[in-house]
Amino acid sequence: MTEKKKVIKQQENACLVAKKCGGCNPGVPYEKQLLKKQRKVKELMQDFCKVKPIIGMEHPYHYRNKVHAVFDRLKNGTIVSGIYKEGTHTVINVDSCLIEDKIADAIIVDIRGMLKSFKIKTYDEDTGYGLLRHVLVRRGFTTGEVMVVLVLSSPILPSKNNFVKALRKLHPEISTVVLNVNDKKTNMVLGERNITLFGKGYIEDVLCGLTFRISPSSFYQVNPVQTEKLYQTAISYAGLNGKERVFDAYCGIGTIGMVAAGKAKEVIGVELNKDAVRDAVTNAKRNQIKNIRFFCDDAGEFMTRMAEAQEKVDVLFMDPPRAGSDETFLSSAVKLAPSRIVYISCNPETLARDVKYLTKHGYAAKECQPVDMFPFTGHIEVVTCLQRVDM
Repeated sequence: MTEKKKVIKQQENACLVAKKCGGCNPGVPYEKQLLKKQRKVKELMQDFCKVKPIIGMEHPYHYRNKVHAVFDRLKNGTIVSGIYKEGTHTVINVDSCLIEDKIADAIIVDIRGMLKSFKIKTYDEDTGYGLLRHVLVRRGFTTGEVMVVLVLSSPILPSKNNFVKALRKLHPEISTVVLNVNDKKTNMVLGERNITLFGKGYIEDVLCGLTFRISPSSFYQVNPVQTEKLYQTAISYAGLNGKERVFDAYCGIGTIGMVAAGKAKEVIGVELNKDAVRDAVTNAKRNQIKNIRFFCDDAGEFMTRMAEAQEKVDVLFMDPPRAGSDETFLSSAVKLAPSRIVYISCNPETLARDVKYLTKHGYAAKECQPVDMFPFTGHIEVVTCLQRVDM
């Protein structure tokens, strides 16, 4: 066994809670994971198009730059933090995770250790009593900037200044601390109100040579190393030559649209999350990109209005959530009739379903590229290129 394989084997056996947690499966060799994911995508997509070999990671550990921990108190008074046991609301205590950022994990453990001395009670979902519900840590892969989001059931954190000071003494690398208020009985992690306790209230990171502002609720890919490969593939599939009008649906903070803007004539980004749109506008200004516009709206309805106004686009980028796109959105895309659709998917099942619809309505899938964004989990991203054939 080579030295590299020995290290990988040690890492695979290092997780103490893998069987309880269910968040990942460190016991399966990485090469086998890639083969399994490749087979899954091929089974679902080979009837539509060519499936290229999966793009894996060279170092598939500690890649998650966004770490979320839920907090609870055991019957004996011990405070735990970590992840819900699969299919339950029982919190599995996690001190370190093989797929999570090491600095983020250390910050969460130290926050857990500070709760008793600051008399901060953890939130109880059944009774609605308690203050601290979750902690979210995001770290810029390139910049190293760190954001800590304390999700509380109330806007009042006792001794907040001393708490932040004590936390930053342990972790001077923290760039900003935000109090997020979630006072509703809900499964959602974040509430709608953010109060900045320290720093700017956001962090920045660099992706594909562009700088992006990331707020607490903004969507930003959790694996920036693989995201660059994903976006490079998507831009390649778009076939841009500087003359195209591009529509970026589900645009988030504007990442893929801004990367495309450098090779297109014009980009329109549409997103429902108003905080993400605000960040997208700031990001465009920050990078001095003037040929992109953002709108806070439903992307499907926006496309329908464009089609009714007989407006044209050449390329549609779509990056929907795991549930994929509904038929209303897809029919709007067909009405708008872009020459090419570049579909970025985090769920091959819903991708296959949506591609089936598009191939029945004037499009042909040309090729798809699986990218392993989430090693040691069952999740996979796939970029698919579709071309209009009824031209």
